[in-house]
Amino acid sequence: MDRRDSLKSLLVGSVAGGLLVTGCSPEVADAAKAAAAGEAPEIADLPGYGRTEAEKLHDRKVLAEIFLNEHELETIAVLCDIILPPMGDLGGANDAEVPAFIEFIVKDMPHYQLPMRGGLAWLDNRANKLHNLEFKKLTVEQQKAICDTIAYPGKTAPELMPGEKFFTLMRNMVLSGYYTTRMGVEALGYKGNTPNVWDGVPQDELDKHGLAYEPEWIARCVDQTKRTEIAQWDDDGNLLNN
Repeated sequence: MDRRDSLKSLLVGSVAGGLLVTGCSPEVADAAKAAAAGEAPEIADLPGYGRTEAEKLHDRKVLAEIFLNEHELETIAVLCDIILPPMGDLGGANDAEVPAFIEFIVKDMPHYQLPMRGGLAWLDNRANKLHNLEFKKLTVEQQKAICDTIAYPGKTAPELMPGEKFFTLMRNMVLSGYYTTRMGVEALGYKGNTPNVWDGVPQDELDKHGLAYEPEWIARCVDQTKRTEIAQWDDDGNLLNN
């Protein structure tokens, strides 16, 4: 199993229950970029089914706010490439605008603000302590080396536990942001709901109850070669399809 498959299994397994559920839309991405640059974002209703006027008003308010600064978003983008980089024909977290998703989430759910900002500060402090540089300015090898010390719960040194908690939060947000986009859904291979092929009640079950299908109804209703045909009935309730 490769690294991306491992992350995918985390998403559909135990981690999935705790992931966020808001996907990253182009509207969120554009507004987040404008906010990070200190510009007034163009506010429009977010896409969504059945959103109330109060929810639309809340979305506009969140999109108009500024929380993460440019340096923080750049650091998040670096982490996105480390956690879920592009692979083969599949785009990575940055291709799916995950930093913008995270920027929206920390404004929409303020309880994430302190852990996010504090975690990013911890990461820079750790990088400065080891290399006298901000995390985003380190080499990729140096960045990954730091992440390796905080990426595996149960193996983290006691003094690095704040980093572990932050990296776990970041990993969950990156997975949630990526796999709720069209790109991520395609990467999962999820095809949505598809119809089953039903060929009737199993014969052994019918035998248990002393039941049987009438041959003419088997031909009409359980013939899978006709499964795409729409049933037609006459005025007396007789099935016309043969």
